[in-house]
Amino acid sequence: MEIRELNEADLESLIKLYEQLDGRNGEFAVEAALPIWKNEIAENPNIKYFGAVENGKVVSTCFCAIIPNLTRLGGSIGFIENVVTDKDFRKQGLGKKVMEKAIEFAREKNCYKVILESGAWRTEAHQFYRNLGFDDTAKKSFLLKLKEY
Repeated sequence: MEIRELNEADLESLIKLYEQLDGRNGEFAVEAALPIWKNEIAENPNIKYFGAVENGKVVSTCFCAIIPNLTRLGGSIGFIENVVTDKDFRKQGLGKKVMEKAIEFAREKNCYKVILESGAWRTEAHQFYRNLGFDDTAKKSFLLKLKEY
């Protein structure tokens, strides 16, 4: 098992894993994802996707985006999203290792905090995040949906 930054060669496997995220990724083909990856993700030093990869298959992943900030002495904000582990690979510590890579990236980018969101109904995931040190009482999050999927 390799824990590493993902790249374009991992895209097909990553898109397949996202089907397990919440069932709302729809029919998002690799051909549609590829220009986004090439033009908006791969070229952006403030966005990285991390994954646990076994035999070429992405089995756990998250991404971290760094948001520059003009408060907190210019400390940036890390935002982690799309945390998912393949149902056949859960409870093996892979999600933790992938998240640790994302948090390490945020530290390297001078972030003073890392934010993540989780569906209100995902109580098992909430405990996972607490175990990683995330505090679900420190802030209140609000969501404005701009599109429905």
